[in-house]
Amino acid sequence: MIDAALIWEWIIKSLILILFLTVGFAYVTWYERRLLARIQNRIGPNRVGKFGLLQPVADAVKLIFKEELIPANADKLIFVIAPIITVTPALVVLAVVPWGESLQLFGRTIDLFITDINVGIVYIMAVTSISVYGITLAGWSSNNKYSLLGGLRATAQMISYELALGLSFVGPVILAGSLSLVDIVRTQQNGLWFVIPQIAAFIIYFFASIAEINRAPFDMPEAEQELTAGFLSEYSGMKFAVFFMAEYIKMIAISAIGVTLFLGGFDGPFVGQLPWLGPIYFLGKIIIWLGILIWVRATWPRIRYDRLMALGWKILFPAALLNVMVTAIVVAVIGK
Repeated sequence: MIDAALIWEWIIKSLILILFLTVGFAYVTWYERRLLARIQNRIGPNRVGKFGLLQPVADAVKLIFKEELIPANADKLIFVIAPIITVTPALVVLAVVPWGESLQLFGRTIDLFITDINVGIVYIMAVTSISVYGITLAGWSSNNKYSLLGGLRATAQMISYELALGLSFVGPVILAGSLSLVDIVRTQQNGLWFVIPQIAAFIIYFFASIAEINRAPFDMPEAEQELTAGFLSEYSGMKFAVFFMAEYIKMIAISAIGVTLFLGGFDGPFVGQLPWLGPIYFLGKIIIWLGILIWVRATWPRIRYDRLMALGWKILFPAALLNVMVTAIVVAVIGK
């Protein structure tokens, strides 16, 4: 029988993770607006609270009270549940990502992750593939040609970049000899961070993950100059906000997964002696990764759709396959 204290531990850690992601989503929008303003020689939000820190709260209140419209000929049930299908995978994907070393609290050893399953990478790949269904259903249920095209683009984009993204995971898995993210981080603690021997996989992961979450410059499913707002065209109020939340939570998720696979996760100086430093290092690396994502959005123009597909199929996918082959041969010949 499972210990009741262990069940409560799981519940509390799950609530902490969900709270971190939902609050983090709000302040990633603030971070993006402030950083974009710096890059573009503007001021950014600075009126609501010190440094504009209460701007996300003001935006949330505004969206809660905005009128929500549903098109007369839309499939109302699918239209309503599509945002939920999109945001739910983003909230649960980080369940297998470790935040830090184990801590001794209240006479118990508390692991700083919700669960450590031996197929953590497979879990991540399975869960991240689900959210595109919400986007596709949102486009179809809106009964709008622009929305439908946006949903179809999202599907094509996910299929094209999912292969390269999945293969970018294989290099770290081969080097660690495990599909568990905890084992991958511990392997990096005992040697080099995988960004050094797996620099090709790191670059492939970075670009494929941006395309996977439809982030600029790969935000073709909602390209306003072609599709008005794509799958979002008919959404308003809180339903629009949930799609918005899903995008930014997925930004946090791909940053956390990338940090775990390639940048040592929570590893850093003195983590062995001071385990509470692990979550701080982990959060700091995520913030830097998010800053780079925002920087990319600010400086790179949206590319043409056929070139987006060509990048995925003709460059990233073959490069990822080559990286897997080279890594496997090197590990087999030289050893881990």
